[in-house]
Amino acid sequence: MDGLVELTGTLAGNLWSNWLVYFVLLSGVLFTAVLRAPQLLRIREMVTYLVRGGDSSRGVSSFQAFAMALGGRVGVGNIMGVATAIHFGGPGAMFWMWVTALLGSGVAVMESSLAQVYKQEINGEYRGGPAYYMARGIRWRWLGVPLGFIYAGAAILAFTVTGPTIQSNSIAESMNGAWGIDPRITGVVVAVLFCLVIFGGMKRIGKVCGFLVPFMAVAYILLGIVILVMDASRIPEMFRLIFSSAFGGEAVFGGMLGAIIMWGVKRAVYSSEAGTGSGAQASAAAEVSHPFKQGLAQGFSIYIDTLFVCTITGLMILVTGQYNVVGLDEETEIISNIPGVESAVYTQSAIDSVFPGFGAAFVAIAMFLFAFTTLLSFGFYADTNIAFLFRSGRKERIANVVVQIVLAASILVGAFNKSDFAWNMADIGVGLYSWINLFAMLFLVGTGITVMKDYSEQRKAGLDPIFDPARLGIRNAETWEAIAQRYREERGEVDEDGRGTPQVRTET
Repeated sequence: MDGLVELTGTLAGNLWSNWLVYFVLLSGVLFTAVLRAPQLLRIREMVTYLVRGGDSSRGVSSFQAFAMALGGRVGVGNIMGVATAIHFGGPGAMFWMWVTALLGSGVAVMESSLAQVYKQEINGEYRGGPAYYMARGIRWRWLGVPLGFIYAGAAILAFTVTGPTIQSNSIAESMNGAWGIDPRITGVVVAVLFCLVIFGGMKRIGKVCGFLVPFMAVAYILLGIVILVMDASRIPEMFRLIFSSAFGGEAVFGGMLGAIIMWGVKRAVYSSEAGTGSGAQASAAAEVSHPFKQGLAQGFSIYIDTLFVCTITGLMILVTGQYNVVGLDEETEIISNIPGVESAVYTQSAIDSVFPGFGAAFVAIAMFLFAFTTLLSFGFYADTNIAFLFRSGRKERIANVVVQIVLAASILVGAFNKSDFAWNMADIGVGLYSWINLFAMLFLVGTGITVMKDYSEQRKAGLDPIFDPARLGIRNAETWEAIAQRYREERGEVDEDGRGTPQVRTET
C-alpha cells in the first residue's frame, strides 16, 4: 500500500505542478478582464438570479442548479482541505485562497455561460458542460471533438472512482472519531442513501441539494461567527499574520513563498472547482432565458464556497491557534501549537477549544452533509458525461446504471482506505480534467464575450434578456431556438404568425 501511496502522490504532484497554479490564476485574470469583472460589478444580479426564475420538465430552477453545483463544491475540501493548506502553507495560504476565489468566480461565470449556450436536450432533460462546449463550440472539430471525449472520460473516472474516495473516507473517519462507528458500516449506509437519491434522477438530486445545501452552509457559518466573536481580541493579530505571511514576510516562513501560494491555490481550486468545469454541468441543467444569467448565479457559488465556508474554517483554526505548520520538507514542524495533532482534526480542535466536547460531533455531522451532497453532485455529473458519450437509448441507460454502481462501490472502498491514498486519487482526478477544461476554454473566449455583450446590451435597453444564438451568429446551439420561442410566447412577444415583436421592458 505504501508503494501505491507514493506512486499516486508522484502523479498528483506532476498534475498539480506550479504550471497548473499559474494556469488557474492567469485564466482567472483573462476571463475577469474580457467579461468586465462581473464577479465585482454584477454582485446584485448574481444574487437576483439565484432566486428568480422557475424550472420546467426539461430543467431545474436556477437555485436548484446552483445548489447542485454548490453541493459539489462544498465538500471535505472546506474542512479538511483548508486545514491541509494551513498545515503545509501556513496562515498566508488563506490569502491566496481568497485571491483564487475572486479570480475563480470569473472563470465560473465563463464556463457556466458556455455550458448554457451549448446545452442539449437528452432524454427529455437538459445536459451540458465542458465536453459539450468543447465538441460543439470549438470551431475546429478535429480539436474540439477529441477534447470533449477526453474530458468526458476523465470526468467519469474522477466522479466515479477518484473523487468519491476522499468524500466517503472523510465521512467514515469523522464518524469513527466522534462515535466509534466502524468505517465499513458508515460506508454501507452512505452508499445506500446515495443510491436512494441518485436513481431518482436529476429532479430528486436538485430537490435534496436545494434543501440540504442552504441548511448546512448557514449552520456552519453561524458556528464559525460565534467562535470568532468569542475570540474577538485575537482577530487583529490573526489577520496581521495572514497578510504578512502571504508574501513570506514572517521570518519563520522564509523561502516558503512558492509553497504558500501553491497550497492556497491548490486547495481553493479543489474546494471551489473553479476551472474544472464540474459546476458548469449543473449550470447547463437550469431553465433560464439567457446563458449569462446562470453564469452569474454560478459565479456567486464560488464566493459562498471559498469566501464564506472555507474562510470560516480557516479563521476558526487560526483564531484559536489550533494548527501546526511544516517546512518545505513537509515533515519538520516550524510552528507547533498542538504537537502530535494531525491536520485532519484542526477544525475539530478549534471548535473543542471553545465548546469542549462539541467539536467531534459537529464536524462529523458537517462532514456527512458536505460530503454527501458532493457525492450526489458527482452522480449527476457522471450521468451528464455518460449522456455525452452515448447520447440516448439503451446503451446510455445501461452505462449510466453501471457508472452509478461503480460510484457506490467507490464510496464503500473509500470508507476504509488510507486517507493519503484517497487525497492523492482525488488530486489526480481534479488535476487531469482541470488541465483539459482550462485549455479548451481559451478557444471559446470569443463566444463568451459575445454572450456577455448581448446580455449587457439588452439590460441597458431595459429588457429582460432572451438569448437568440442565430442572431448572434453562434452555431450548434439549436436547443435555444425552442427555448427563446417559448420565453417570447410566455411574455407575449410573438404575434399569431409566430413572428417576434419587441421585448417587454422590465424593471430588473
